[in-house]
Amino acid sequence: MKTIGLIGGLSWESTATYYAEINRGVRDALGGLHSASLVLHSFDFADIQALQNPQGWPEAGQRLAEAGLNLQKGGADCLLICSNLMHRVAPVVEAHCSVPLLHIADALGAALQKGGSKKPLLLATKPVMEERFYAERLQSGFGIEAMVPDASDRQELDRIIFAELVRGIINPASKNIYLDIVKKGRAAGADSVAFACTEIGLLLAPEDCLCPVYDTAKLHARAAIDFSLGAKAHMEKTS
Repeated sequence: MKTIGLIGGLSWESTATYYAEINRGVRDALGGLHSASLVLHSFDFADIQALQNPQGWPEAGQRLAEAGLNLQKGGADCLLICSNLMHRVAPVVEAHCSVPLLHIADALGAALQKGGSKKPLLLATKPVMEERFYAERLQSGFGIEAMVPDASDRQELDRIIFAELVRGIINPASKNIYLDIVKKGRAAGADSVAFACTEIGLLLAPEDCLCPVYDTAKLHARAAIDFSLGAKAHMEKTS
């Protein structure tokens, strides 16, 4: 079993999902008392959120790179950034670390390809929806043309993530807002929905959306399990 390095606390609410999903997956694959070999760096999210702006991104990249190096020194054989948005600085982490960084958009793109989805609706923070670092990786690596909601809906998605979900607040009214945005996206031609923020799975379940759903936190965790155990062995054990 290879050791997984998690760069977490981005927020801790979704890092807990990663921890549970990875350990559950290893247990299911190997049985008995098995759990994952992993190391975790958990940030104070308030410090990182304050750097999520044009002036702060360079420092944010350096902080995540330092965390990645420390995890590598602690025995990590791979790294995961437990956040879609913080993959904006993934190239900085990759430049500083010699172990592979498992990119969350690659986990999503592979799952979309496997499921035959070509036009997913991205539900995410504003930078993930509005900047090109995420959509371009899906397009160049997997031929996926992601769709995003309109400007007012992007604003509302972002507000709910930062005002509620990263704080552990689950509001039924916000769930209805998200489902209305999904309905509009489907009417505009989306063939699936991507939870491209790792906290969205705390609010919505796949069955709520009445269409194929791709939860990036769970897909990313699965990629880590496959790396740790070997993809072939893991698929054989869990099929």
